[in-house]
Amino acid sequence: MNASAGYPTGRAGGPLGESVPRPDGPAKTDGTFVYSSDLRAPEMLWGATTRSPHPHARILRIDTEEARALPGVHAVLTHRDVPGRNLQGSMVVDKPVLAVDVVRYEGEAVALVAADHRETARRAAALVRVEYEVLHPLTDPAAALDEDAVRVHPEGNLVRRVPLLRGAAQHGRLPRAEVVVRGEYEIGMQDQAFLSPESGLAVPTADGGVDLHVASQWIHEDHAQVAASLGLPGERVRVLLAGVGGAFGGREDLSMHVHASMLALRTGRPVKMCYSREESFFGHVHRHPARMAYEHGATRDGKLVYVKASILLDGGAYASTSTAITSTVAMCAAGPYEVEHVDVEVRSVYTHNPPCGAMRGFGAVQACYGYESQMDLLAAKLGLDPVELRLRNAVAEGSTVANGQVLDQPAPIAELLHRLRAVPLPGPAQPPHPHVQRGVGYAVGLKNVGFIEGFDDYSTARVRLELHGGVPRARVTTAAAEVGQGLVTVQSQIVTAELGVSEVLVELGDTAFGDAGPTSSARQSYVTGGAVKAAAEAVRALVLARTDRLLGTPGAAAGLERATVVDAAGRPLAKLADILAEGPVEETREFHHRPTRPLDPVTGQGDAIFQFAFAAHRAVVDVDMELGTVEVVALDTTQDVGLALNPLALRGQLHGGSCQGLGLALMEEIQVSGGRISNPSFTDYLIPTMTDIPRMRLEILEHSDPHAPYGLRGAGEMPTVTSTSAVAAAVRAATGRTLPRIPIGPEDILGLS
Repeated sequence: MNASAGYPTGRAGGPLGESVPRPDGPAKTDGTFVYSSDLRAPEMLWGATTRSPHPHARILRIDTEEARALPGVHAVLTHRDVPGRNLQGSMVVDKPVLAVDVVRYEGEAVALVAADHRETARRAAALVRVEYEVLHPLTDPAAALDEDAVRVHPEGNLVRRVPLLRGAAQHGRLPRAEVVVRGEYEIGMQDQAFLSPESGLAVPTADGGVDLHVASQWIHEDHAQVAASLGLPGERVRVLLAGVGGAFGGREDLSMHVHASMLALRTGRPVKMCYSREESFFGHVHRHPARMAYEHGATRDGKLVYVKASILLDGGAYASTSTAITSTVAMCAAGPYEVEHVDVEVRSVYTHNPPCGAMRGFGAVQACYGYESQMDLLAAKLGLDPVELRLRNAVAEGSTVANGQVLDQPAPIAELLHRLRAVPLPGPAQPPHPHVQRGVGYAVGLKNVGFIEGFDDYSTARVRLELHGGVPRARVTTAAAEVGQGLVTVQSQIVTAELGVSEVLVELGDTAFGDAGPTSSARQSYVTGGAVKAAAEAVRALVLARTDRLLGTPGAAAGLERATVVDAAGRPLAKLADILAEGPVEETREFHHRPTRPLDPVTGQGDAIFQFAFAAHRAVVDVDMELGTVEVVALDTTQDVGLALNPLALRGQLHGGSCQGLGLALMEEIQVSGGRISNPSFTDYLIPTMTDIPRMRLEILEHSDPHAPYGLRGAGEMPTVTSTSAVAAAVRAATGRTLPRIPIGPEDILGLS
């Protein structure tokens, strides 16, 4: 069985700050990397899901007889077969494992099938007869809070409301401003569009439990939910990280986890589930659509006086991470600008649309589009250069942001903008055709790194220094999910830096080891990197103490370099291999960042964020005013990362995130009408291809954060936050149209929408 295959453990340590090759690079290039969809086991069955064709309906009857009678079928399960809690959810436990009496969105899981072959399982799933009473769906988020609105859940349709009031707004008023601009903006529903669909393998164990091999972003959270729904003690459920083919937030929620495990326990055989591409669109959450009403007040010389915003997020049928996204949007709603008076209200609501949750940028994307659109509108009204307006209001270290938090870390917004503006524009200055107009747009933004509002966002790491074939080797164990971002390489580099060894083995994630938290919110390099650093430092201290004991030179051993113990002057004292001949050295450490606290429920004020990230983008576009098409000619960016641990991997993150932002600005949208998705395929859901990707020049700043390990700053989310708004701004500049909604289509440019 190759169920435990997944990430190819790496032995590629290297110094911090250098572009160390990825240990999984060759396998992912030559096709030998084992993704979760590649898993196999002897006597393996295939699982499939019967899903609701309706966004809102009452279940009257489920008939499984025809499906059970199909040759090759081993099990057909419904909600009556869920052995434990028939609800799941990481923040709000509100989503059924299998629907009971009502379905709340198109594609909701109703029944499960296990069969000898994949196609047999799918045929059997289609033979499960479900009788529905179709009900009218609530699909307009603006109507969700009406008194007479259909209730998606018995408790009501409000997921969370977060007010954020600063200055005079805390007393129910805002000061007068000499210049006022207002705008209403809307963002469509974006999909994470990862290449590897939801998949995994559940293997029953001899003690009546299950081993679940799955592509995930947080295996410990998965473990807690799976065990609860299986009705099993935690020690009889083990979740192991399988090869992940992209995530971007879409794997923070459970998909086939409990379903495959239920089928494996019922049949006593391994069960594999792998969604089709269409099913994947129904099987995971998407980016929240947003409606935003903004008002900015300023002086005539361009200083912001107040920001007022009302933002509505469509959370779809179940909460997922909507509660956290609501507060993220609120804290980011005024942008990276000094403004004394802020009046923001953010609400997320339930509807019968597809569930929405985490996606790269986690709410900051929506907020950035609102406040940066407003800054361009204000600049135009004042007759100011858009960059100049941003510079006049930019926060800096020591500034107070909208949630009342003082920036006690570098906040180089002005430098980001100055450097970005200095990047040469692409030539020629004007497109060659008279009906093609060129536009240039800027955007700058901020977002939290890691979890917020008092969450104990920690990670655990074990580092073992041992001899392997007579050569010193470090073995690193964490439960952190490598989802393609390069975390395994970063862990190797940290251990090399601390222990002076070039051979590093990073083990596959497993819930048998301590929690590392989720691979989300650009937090793993900071938090898991901090844990690996702490464990490696503890190992180094033991090795130095052992060296002094063996040599009889107390206090002489000062460091490890190139598999050698050295003194304070860098002179060699002993070969590391000789010191390890006495036995391996191992230490485990947890790393906790500095504490945060919840936002005040009335004012939204509070030190809720342990680190902020900052970036800026400039887009250059050519717009064909006859066809309504857009060519992005350049998408340049500047970003502060504290320390570039692996510059080549970092550049890949900045490029990839920028491409996702470009996609949201111009083409990516799940088309939902009446609660139904009309484009659940990569044929109809458009994502940027190689021909759509423009020139990208990067300026990477490294202003050390004194509170962070190595001074680093989480980097993976910011490229998506600001690239979307920069592209939209450039199209506005080229066309002269307000373009209040993204993605921008030809009909918007031609004035047909």
